[in-house]
Amino acid sequence: MSKKVLFVLTSHDKLGDTGLKTGFWTEELAAPYYALSDKGVEITLASPKGGQPPIDPKSEDPSSQTDATRRMDNDEVLKEKLNNTHKLSEVKSEDFDAVFYPGGHGPLWDLAEDEASQQLIVNFYTDGKPVAFVCHAPGVLKDVKIDGEYLVKGKNVTGFTNTEEDAVQLTDVVPFLVEDMLKKNGGSYSKVEDWAPYAVVDGRLVTGQNPASSEKVADELLKMI
Repeated sequence: MSKKVLFVLTSHDKLGDTGLKTGFWTEELAAPYYALSDKGVEITLASPKGGQPPIDPKSEDPSSQTDATRRMDNDEVLKEKLNNTHKLSEVKSEDFDAVFYPGGHGPLWDLAEDEASQQLIVNFYTDGKPVAFVCHAPGVLKDVKIDGEYLVKGKNVTGFTNTEEDAVQLTDVVPFLVEDMLKKNGGSYSKVEDWAPYAVVDGRLVTGQNPASSEKVADELLKMI
């Protein structure tokens, strides 16, 4: 039986009050998608609203392209899956072996507040299944609690750094800073230099620092399923 992993993407496309667009970051979907699917893992995509999730236009800049994103550009099967993501409220943790959240700024607005997402993460985690997040996606753990305690409390975690947010000049735009939130909720936060690949594993929880960490997170997840 092939392993099954659920990928959860944002449905949010507004970058605060800037008038600019946001969404998910293509590299953070593409690299893990191929790292897992090339090993025979079956991947299902979901988002809060279902259908086509918004792509962060900045992630489509030539400077942001990688082998994985170029492959995605020509992958009609993946494009079809993206066009028809399942509604998050209709997917069930028992149908999958793990869950993975790509980042981009979008999740900070919708998935961080989404009760269906929070419950899904709790279900995966309490069922002994891995939960993985990269870049801004650890932000979706903001309100996730198990037995009244934040899931990240006492756990080794990473996520998009304050200095990386500062470098993209969105510190005053985002609803909260991922690094600050993880520390505030009791996580044992660590990081390496900005934009370098870095993933942290603590039990069933896997977190990655930035877009460059997405394949590393997928590799750790693969070991666990």
